[in-house]
Amino acid sequence: MKKRLILSVTSDLVTDQRVHKVAQTLYEDGFDVLLIGRKMKQSLPMDQRAYKTRRLTPLFQKTALFYANFNILLFFSLLFKKADVLLSNDLDTLLPNYLVATLKRIPLVYDSHEYFTGVPELQHRPVIRAVWEGIEHFIFPKLKQVYTVNKSIAGLYKKKYNKPVQVVRNVPYLYPGKTAPLTYPAGKKIILYQGSGINVNRGAEELILSMKYLSAAEYCLWVIGGGDVFEQLKRLAAENKLDDRIRFINKVPFSQLRELTVQTHLGISFDKPTNLNYLYSLPNKLFDYLHAGIPILCTPLPEIKAVVDAYKIGCYIDSHEPGHIAERIRFVFNNPEEYLLWKKNAAIASRELCWQQEGKIVSAIFKPYLANIQANKA
Repeated sequence: MKKRLILSVTSDLVTDQRVHKVAQTLYEDGFDVLLIGRKMKQSLPMDQRAYKTRRLTPLFQKTALFYANFNILLFFSLLFKKADVLLSNDLDTLLPNYLVATLKRIPLVYDSHEYFTGVPELQHRPVIRAVWEGIEHFIFPKLKQVYTVNKSIAGLYKKKYNKPVQVVRNVPYLYPGKTAPLTYPAGKKIILYQGSGINVNRGAEELILSMKYLSAAEYCLWVIGGGDVFEQLKRLAAENKLDDRIRFINKVPFSQLRELTVQTHLGISFDKPTNLNYLYSLPNKLFDYLHAGIPILCTPLPEIKAVVDAYKIGCYIDSHEPGHIAERIRFVFNNPEEYLLWKKNAAIASRELCWQQEGKIVSAIFKPYLANIQANKA
């Protein structure tokens, strides 16, 4: 009999690349995997996976009521299901996982996708932030195994709790042939901004306005995904009469996203350092772009800059002023030799920064639990 491992997350699973990769790796390692998420009104149909999935449907979709409702549903779902190991994804699933792991006396592993208490949504909500801080302070010191998405966030947790935190970056699988041709775009240049969480302070508004300074005959912007400001971006484009040069595409499963990304010519990541979570972010989109073989124009935040500089796969903006952004976009395409070098380097980087390599860390983290379970039940 395989040993049951349950992962839980508040996303709707369809577009969540990280939990899919972790679940798939653990399934291949020999666990009977169940991935639990939530179903929203706008959720896409669930695709077929090798492992089992379940989506809970809370009564509330937003605000504190959602988190309270989801955590209660998750607690009882975990309580009445067989499990040998639990994997909590982010702070908003940690409490029910901890309670059930304690009651059942089974191992709990924590995957922190971001520095949760530093997200912009909590900056001006001290009471709500205090609640999350309280949950984290209560549980985090008791955890035996924690990993997160980059060295900077691992360092923040190490400083805060004096506990070692491993790093598992959110890099894609390497798919040979799933890259843009190694050529300079002769026709219209397609600029890409993607993300399932396009929220405030991520530079999307300024990117939209920068298209006023770029010719519709030469440039086109694709915005793919969703998030808090996605509909606002559509209105901003319409108000500025930019519909002829901006295409909005609602979020799609990550397999389809890959097919769209390879059709573009420049990837954008414009997070602003307005909070610790954004300051030390290492966005999924960065790796999606380099795996598609397209150069990157981004803000020089520490974790992003470390990757871009190490592999020489793009360049930076100096400010979020729309005119300056347009100038930097023109710079990228007015330097074909450098552009082609960035593309070539992206292809090289993708062979190193891939889940085939990063997934080995996940396997190593869970291998002792699998061995212990087998030994205890022998």
